[in-house]
Amino acid sequence: MADNERIEILGVPVDFIDRDRAVEKFERSFPEPGVTMIVTPNSEIVQRASKEPELCSLIGKADIIIPDGIGLVYASKIIGRPLKERVTGIDFLETIVAYLEKNGKSIYFFGSKPGVAEKAAENIRKKYPQLKVAGCHDGYFKPEEEAGIVGEINDSGADFLCVALGAPKQEKFIYDHRNELRVHGAIGVGGSLDVWAGTLKRAPEFYQKHGLEWLYRLIQEPTRIKRMSALPVFMLRVIAGGRRK
Repeated sequence: MADNERIEILGVPVDFIDRDRAVEKFERSFPEPGVTMIVTPNSEIVQRASKEPELCSLIGKADIIIPDGIGLVYASKIIGRPLKERVTGIDFLETIVAYLEKNGKSIYFFGSKPGVAEKAAENIRKKYPQLKVAGCHDGYFKPEEEAGIVGEINDSGADFLCVALGAPKQEKFIYDHRNELRVHGAIGVGGSLDVWAGTLKRAPEFYQKHGLEWLYRLIQEPTRIKRMSALPVFMLRVIAGGRRK
């Protein structure tokens, strides 16, 4: 498979990739100059990006676009380019953490509510005790404070940046500052820091295996119902497009 092979779902690019290939691609690109930008779109983000050209373009400029959502796997089958598996953002992030620990590299946690990033760092170091955490910063800031935060990240000497501001704000932050940041890689992680901190429970294995993590998340956060309404619309649009072909 070519490194740049991608499929389009509702016009939004996604790497035609599985977890092993994603890890291989990351490990090869991370040492290279510049920021390796990783995005983890799910059905909701693809649905939104299909209507927002700026967001769609941003996703397309990422170095690695992993299919984080069972809906993308189903959609890929409908359009005749079946993905082997979904690559969940939190699992991929943990793979990155293991790589950073093994290679003596450091990570910076940025986002979520005050105290969450610090707690997430504390908990993840219980599993990866040699992981170097360069710093933490919560996700509550004013636009005029962004430059200062970028400066803090750079001053920390972090090799990798983990941004938990919610999509697409986190992806836009990385993209907008990619030429200023001195990290070697960055990823938007949504609620992963909350899971690591213990403020949000990850779905049990049954839900994970059957692609129902979205349902478990909805049970925990009923206010997400409006956002979840985009999912059936997404599938109907994919099916309609597949039939036209």
